[in-house]
Amino acid sequence: MIVVNAVVKSTSKDIVAMQHAIGAMETASRAEEGCDDYTFSVELNDPNALRITEKWHSVEALKAHMATPHMAEFQKAMGNNPPSALEVKFYEVQEIKPF
Repeated sequence: MIVVNAVVKSTSKDIVAMQHAIGAMETASRAEEGCDDYTFSVELNDPNALRITEKWHSVEALKAHMATPHMAEFQKAMGNNPPSALEVKFYEVQEIKPF
């Protein structure tokens, strides 16, 4: 499994302005083959921090996601509301049973 963990530093105003694009991105991404989860959230203690958590079956599924029209639309929306910082990390993980 591939997990993507991103933090977008922005402003609460820009995050609200992108709300439609964020919702469309979540819905379209979750419908993609190979996507187990795709979630945006705003930190409770920092309304200027937008977190993105993704779970993919494989690197190939993630690469296909990066080439989708909804990714291009989301990137356009982010370009119209540019973040002050963006940190994205990719992990290859194995799910384990709870203790």
